[in-house]
Amino acid sequence: MITGASSGYGLETARYFHEQGWNVIAAMRTPRRDVLPDSDRITVLQLDVTDAASIEAAFAAAGPIDVLVNNAGIGGIGVVEATPMDKARELFETNTFGVMATTKAVIPQFRERGSGVVVNISSSVVLGAMPLTAMYKASKMATEGFTASIALELAAFGVQAKLVQPGYCPTTRFTANGGDISAMIPSTYASFADPILDAFSVQGNTTTPLDVAEAVWRAVHDTTGTLRFPAGPDAVALAQVR
Repeated sequence: MITGASSGYGLETARYFHEQGWNVIAAMRTPRRDVLPDSDRITVLQLDVTDAASIEAAFAAAGPIDVLVNNAGIGGIGVVEATPMDKARELFETNTFGVMATTKAVIPQFRERGSGVVVNISSSVVLGAMPLTAMYKASKMATEGFTASIALELAAFGVQAKLVQPGYCPTTRFTANGGDISAMIPSTYASFADPILDAFSVQGNTTTPLDVAEAVWRAVHDTTGTLRFPAGPDAVALAQVR
């Protein structure tokens, strides 16, 4: 099962695993069957990771699964002073608590079967000092800590937990699904923020959705005990100098 599979990393991961011959459950808040190949090996399910009833219904409909990829997430750019606490809570509800909730939902079947992999999509913002991302980074750092701990808890049952850390991908809906950023970067911060935002648009080594899908594939098939998988040349570079 891949959450947030209607676009970006989730969509590319669903396509990639299907191309490798896997049966794919593509979970989306707003189901869109048209974005995926017409195949009897693809099932599209409605799933809102912030809604307990939606999670219960999706896992009941999915039946036994081998891998859970927690990709659903929202972006967030802005300075802390101007970011409402409601926005911070929204980031954590999806990026952190949503990951916790779906992971809790799948653990019983993985534990009873003695196998299974949870792959949580984090971000390269955790690998270095990233201005204008404090609230977003906090949500991803929490997910990193959560995943590192459950990896230890579940190992005794033959279950694995992994992290994929994508770099900056200009083609995803990172800012779009995070809402309007203009109010969260007031004019008083313009001299600081504008050069940073400009730099985002001219980066050379950036990440593609395929980079992330391939990293998820490596994480799912890993036999070395590796926890973190940076995805994309920029993320790999950050991980190497950390």
